[in-house]
Order: sequence, then structure tokens, then C-alpha cells
Amino acid sequence: MVMNRVKLARIFAVSVVLFGAFFYGIGAAVKPGYSSVSQFISELNATGTAWANELGFLGFIPLGLLFGAFLFIAGPYAVVRRESRIGWILLWAQPLTLVLVAFVPCDIGCPIEGSVSQELHNLQGVVAYFATGLAMILLSFAPPLKTSPAYRRYFLRLSGAVFAIVFVLMLSPDVASVRGALQRTADAFLALSLLLIAWQIVLHDSKVLSNVEYKQSK
Repeated sequence: MVMNRVKLARIFAVSVVLFGAFFYGIGAAVKPGYSSVSQFISELNATGTAWANELGFLGFIPLGLLFGAFLFIAGPYAVVRRESRIGWILLWAQPLTLVLVAFVPCDIGCPIEGSVSQELHNLQGVVAYFATGLAMILLSFAPPLKTSPAYRRYFLRLSGAVFAIVFVLMLSPDVASVRGALQRTADAFLALSLLLIAWQIVLHDSKVLSNVEYKQSK
């Protein structure tokens, strides 16, 4: 039973990555004049633009629900303690913000200032990016990663740093021509980190769990 739930959680993790890539690709293809290199992902459902409602409710919401389903199903089997447990909780910022994007879309161009929806969009973006970045860094301290190759811990820490740094960079007018590419780079780090978490922190082997608990108690 445990193994089946862990397998299901990992299927959801893969589904998040695949659906995200599909959604971003299809969204960019159907959106008139849209550029994945220079435009934010949020601009897929910017207020008053073509396909905004469809991409918001059939793209962002399902993606958020898939991410949330992974966290919910995997939660009981995530070997997290202390700071890494906080990281697991903070990771919920991602599915929540993906769903919220559909209800508080940005204005055209996603400006720093704008309508009430834009202001709320900006607020949830700041919270989501820094919470997710911190989540990945804290999750690198999960007990199973202490007994696995060090590069896995360092990759999560790098991903967390990239996520926060890219958010700050995207706000600079100097990188406006490539801000979409920067955002997608950060999302690629998140996708790989999600798979690493699903296979290295979410465990079903009782012997592995016992070994981890023993080492943690020393």
C-alpha cells in the first residue's frame, strides 16, 4: 500500500513536469504574437488578451492541482525533519500561486504597477518565488540527502538560489528582452528539483527509512 502511494506520488511529480512543458509550449503556440523568450509565463493569461481564460483555467489551474496532488499524496512519506519540514511546507507556495494566477491575472505586459489584479499578482509572485527558493534550499537538508551523493544537496541549494535570483533579475529593464527565457530556466531547475525530491526524499523502503532515522538520531 505504501509503495503504491509513493509510486502514485512520483507519477504526479512527472505529470507536473510534462504537463507544465506541454502547457507552456501550447500556450506560446496559440497566443498571437507571444514570445517565450521575452515574455513572462504569466502573460499567457494576461487580462484582455487572446486565449486568456482558456489558458488560465485549463492551464494554470490543472498544473497547480497536479503539483498540489503530489505534495498531498507524498507528504506522509517525505522524510523531512526540522528545517527540511519547513521547506516541504513552503513548497506549497508553488501550487497555490499557479491556481491563483488564473484568478488574479497580470495586465498586458505584466508591469510592476497596474490594476488591482496586477498588484495582487505581483504580491503572490514575490511570495511564491522567495518561498519556493527557500523551500528547495531547506529541503536539501532532508535526512535521506545526508547519506546520498553531495551533488544532490548542492543541486537543490543551487536551484533555490537560482529561483530567487532570477526573480530579481526579471524585474530589471536591462533583461526585458530575455526575461521569459530566464523565467523558464528557473522553472527547469524547479522541475528537476521536483523529480529529485520525489525520488530521493519521498521513500517507501522501510529499511531505508529505518537507516535514515538511525543516522538522524546519532
